[in-house]
Amino acid sequence: MEWIYDMKDPIWETLLGSLLVFIVIIILTRIVGLRSFAKFTAYDFAFTVAIGSIISSTLTSSTTIVHGSVAIASLLFLTYLFSYLQRKFPALSTAISNKPLLLMDKDQILEKNLKHGRIEKTQLIAKLREANVLDFNQVEAVVLESTGAISVLHKTDGDTSLHKDLLEGVRREP
Repeated sequence: MEWIYDMKDPIWETLLGSLLVFIVIIILTRIVGLRSFAKFTAYDFAFTVAIGSIISSTLTSSTTIVHGSVAIASLLFLTYLFSYLQRKFPALSTAISNKPLLLMDKDQILEKNLKHGRIEKTQLIAKLREANVLDFNQVEAVVLESTGAISVLHKTDGDTSLHKDLLEGVRREP
């Protein structure tokens, strides 16, 4: 039965560590801001995975609470620094972030863009179904976002046309 529970397991240490790490993350997130866990770019995703890994190693006693907290704080600081530098130097943003890519323009599927984005037509069709699109004529645009998510912009009865600002920064060709 040791594979279920071993008397040597540091259960109380893990519970206390969970509470302390939780408090550290709340405090640091309040200082740095909610942007720290947003998923706008690939590096945001990598950051979130790294934080999860640090929390895991800290709670399973691979490292101390202080060491884990410092690692989390340093990653949050780097995220804050990069977001500041991206605002200051737009070229940096271009270098580390993918620009969104148009996959459909109105009712036209852009095959070349699908290929560039490594998106199968069947995946695109599945996203259209998820968005309750009944006819290609309803589609205003489908965008492969910089996070890898696919946004379907479509109209229903009585909707107006798509505002041009919604496609600002979206690449029409790869």
